[in-house]
Amino acid sequence: MPHRLARYSGAILLILALPPVAGAQDKYQDPSPAVARILGVPGAPLVTFNADRSKFLMLERAGLPPIAEVAAPELRLAGVRINPMTNALSRAPNYSALIVQPIGVGETRRIVVPWKAKISSAIWSPDGRLVAYTQIQDGGLSLWVADAASGETRSLAGPVLNGAFGNPCQWLPSGTGLLCTRIPASRTVPPVAPSVPTGPVIQESEGRSAPNPTYEDLLENPHDELLFEHFFTDQLVIIPLAGPDRPLGSPGLHRDVQISPDGKYLLVQTLHRPFSYLVPAGRFPTLTEVWDMTGQVVKAVSDRVLQENIPRSADAVPAGPRDITWRTDMPASLMWAEAQDGGDPALPAKIRDRLFLLDAPFAGKPVVLADLEYRSEGVEWGRADLAVINESWNRTRRSRTWIVNPSRPGAAARLLFDRSSEDRYADPGRFVTRPGMGNAPVLLFSKDGKFGFLTGDGASVDGDRPFVDRIDLATGKTLRILQSEAPYYEETVAVLDPDLGRFITRRESAAEAPNYFIRDLRKKAPQQRVQITHFQDPAPEFAGVAKQQITYKRADGVQLSATLYLPAGYDKSKGPLPFFFWAYPQEFRSAKAASQMTGSPYRFSRPSGASPLFLLLDGYGVLDNPTMPIVGEGDKEPNDTYVDQLVASAQAAVDKVVSMGVADPKRIGVGGHSYGAFMTANLLAHSNIFRAGIARSGAYNRSLTPFGFQNEDRNYWEAQEVYNRMAPFNYADKIKVPLLIIHGMADDNTGTFPIQSERLYAALKGLGAKVRLVMLPAEAHGYRARESVGQTLFEMASWLNRYVKPTQPMTP
Repeated sequence: MPHRLARYSGAILLILALPPVAGAQDKYQDPSPAVARILGVPGAPLVTFNADRSKFLMLERAGLPPIAEVAAPELRLAGVRINPMTNALSRAPNYSALIVQPIGVGETRRIVVPWKAKISSAIWSPDGRLVAYTQIQDGGLSLWVADAASGETRSLAGPVLNGAFGNPCQWLPSGTGLLCTRIPASRTVPPVAPSVPTGPVIQESEGRSAPNPTYEDLLENPHDELLFEHFFTDQLVIIPLAGPDRPLGSPGLHRDVQISPDGKYLLVQTLHRPFSYLVPAGRFPTLTEVWDMTGQVVKAVSDRVLQENIPRSADAVPAGPRDITWRTDMPASLMWAEAQDGGDPALPAKIRDRLFLLDAPFAGKPVVLADLEYRSEGVEWGRADLAVINESWNRTRRSRTWIVNPSRPGAAARLLFDRSSEDRYADPGRFVTRPGMGNAPVLLFSKDGKFGFLTGDGASVDGDRPFVDRIDLATGKTLRILQSEAPYYEETVAVLDPDLGRFITRRESAAEAPNYFIRDLRKKAPQQRVQITHFQDPAPEFAGVAKQQITYKRADGVQLSATLYLPAGYDKSKGPLPFFFWAYPQEFRSAKAASQMTGSPYRFSRPSGASPLFLLLDGYGVLDNPTMPIVGEGDKEPNDTYVDQLVASAQAAVDKVVSMGVADPKRIGVGGHSYGAFMTANLLAHSNIFRAGIARSGAYNRSLTPFGFQNEDRNYWEAQEVYNRMAPFNYADKIKVPLLIIHGMADDNTGTFPIQSERLYAALKGLGAKVRLVMLPAEAHGYRARESVGQTLFEMASWLNRYVKPTQPMTP
C-alpha cells in the first residue's frame, strides 16, 4: 500500500510515488551556473574546543549529499528515521575530514582518516590528547580514535555500533575508554512483514483525552513494533583504549545513558512496552535506573507510564519525575523535577514544580532543593554552596532566575532575574560554564569565587551586539567587559581566562567571512586580536551586494524591521527593482516586545542551501525576514486577529521599500517555508499586495492539525472560528495570483504532511488558478540533496521570472 512505501523506501519507490502533476519532468533541473558553483562549495568547518582550550578541532563539512544518498533505504519508526544498513540516523550531517589546530604555539595536524570517510561525530577525550570519532561504513557504524598530536588513527570497534538513538559513544571521565551502544550479539535477521494480513489493526480509547500533535513517522501496526525493537535494541558496552570490550547489563531500548561525573555510575533510560501509535518514542514508557559500572541495578528511580494524555499546552509536562539527570558539580548526585499540579497548567497551584536531590548510594529519601511557581527550565550547577535555577511560564512569557545554596536544600532562594522571555533588549544572557569533574559543565567563576560570567546576543535598537558581562553573585550587579563594536559582529565562543580578559571570539562583518580570534583585553589594538582561522568567502559573487537593516511601522503602531538586500552594482537611479519577500510569522504577548529589532547589519551574509538570497543574482531585491508579529495582549489571543495583523505587516513592508525607491510595487513576490508557507498562502488569499507567491513545505488546512499548531494551545473545537479563518485552504477561491507549491515527499515535521500541499494544489487547480506543485522525492522538511536544492532554486527563479519580473501586466 502506498503509505507503507514511504516508510521503508529507496529512490525508485519514492519516484514511483510521485503524484500526477501537469508539467512533471523525469529529471532534475539545475539553477544558473553561478548558483550551481556556490552549491558545490562546502560550508565552513565546524569548530570544537578541547577541555583546557589548548586546541580546537575543525570538522570539514562534506557538502550537499547526492539524491542517491538521501533516497537510500530508510525506516521511519516511532518518530525516528534510520538507515537499516548502518543502524544509524539516516539524515544526520556528516563530515569528510578532521583537523587539529593548537591555540597558540604548535603545528596544525590533519587526522589520518580513511579515503572518502563519512564521519558522523567526533569528541575530545577529557584530557584533550585524543579524538574519538564514529564513521559510517558499508554495513554499519564504527569507532576510531586519533592522537591529536601526531594525527595517527586506529580502529577501536568495527561497524557494530547502534546509532539509532543518536551518537552511540561517549568518553569515560577517566579517559581510558568509551561507553557505547552496540548491536547485540544475539541479533538475527530483521522481522519480515506477513505477506497475507493476519487481521485488522485496532486502536481504542477508553475515554481519556489524548490531545496530541499530528506527529509523523509513528508506529502503525505490530510489524512496526517488531522492527522498532529489532533495530533500536542495543547492548551497552565499555570499549577501552586497550584490552577487551566489557558488556554492561542486558540488551534493551536504551534511549539515553549518562555517566556520573565521578565515572562510578550510569543513569540509564530504557523504553519498554506498551508502545504507542499516537506519540513518538520519547513518550513511550520509560524505566530510569542507576547502574554501577558492572551493569548491576543500584536504584530504580522512576518507571514513567506511556505519555499519550499530556494536555495540549507549552506549559504542560508529564506527571511524576522528569528531566532526571546528574548534578554536574558533585561526584554522583541525582536531580529531577516533579510537577505538583499533575503536569496540567489549567489546574490551580501555587507550586508548579518541585526539584529533588538524591545522593549516592541512593538509599536515602530524596530531599527538596526548591519549589517553583513556574516550570523548571533546569539547573546550572556551580559549587557546593551555589547553583542557578531557571523557571518559566510560557502562557505569560515570564522567565525567572534564582540563586540557591544546594548545601541547604529547601532554604529560601534569591531572585536574580525576573523578566519577559520575549524582551530581547532586557535579556541578561546565559551563564558561562567550564568543564568540571568528568568534563561535566559547571559555572565559571572568577578566581576569588565572587563573580560569574554571562554571554548574550546584546539585542538593541541598533541590532544585535554580543557581549560578555561579569556578574557579582552577591548583589546581582553586572559589569560589561566585552561587547561587539560596529562595523563587526563578534561573539565570544570560549573563555580562556576571564580574570585576565582572554577569550576566543568569532568575528565577522558584512564584507569579511567569520573567523576565530584570540582576544586579549590587556593588550591594545591591533595586538589585542590574533586570528587563528582563515576561512574564505565561499561566494565572492555576493561581495558587492548591498545590505541594510531597515525599520518601519505598521498601521497599529507596532515597530517592524527587516534586512534589505540589493544586487551588486545596483543604483536606484536605474529605476525600482522586482522584489521578493521571505518571511516567517511569530506570536507575541506584547506589542513592545514585538517591536524590537532583530538581527545585525554586520553579519556576513552568504546564501547556502535553498536560500532566497540567490535571487539577487537574477536581479531581484530581497527583503529577508520582514517581521510579521502576531500580537495578543492581556486576555486576547494572538491568533484571534492573525489575518488582519499579517496583512498589515506585509503592507507596511511594501510601503517601506517602495518609499525608498528601490521596489516596484507592481512587481513584488512573497514566500516562506513551513509556517512561512502558511503565511504566504494567507497573504495571497486575503490581500492583493503581491504578484505571486512561493510556499515551501507548509500546512494549509487547520482541520488537519486539530490539537494546536505553533503556539496555538486551543484545539479546533475550542476555537473553530479561529482555525477556519486562519486556514488558507478555506479561501482557495480567493487566491487569484500564481502560487508555486514545493514540498518534500518525506516531510518529517509535525503537522506539515505532504498531503497538505497536494490538497491545496488540487483545490487551486480545480478552481482554475495558476498553480504549480513540485514534490521532491525522499526529502524531509528541509531539503538536503544537491539535486533537490538545485531543483528548488531553479523552480523559484523560473516562477518569479515568469510572473513577477515582467514589467507588463499579467494576462488573466
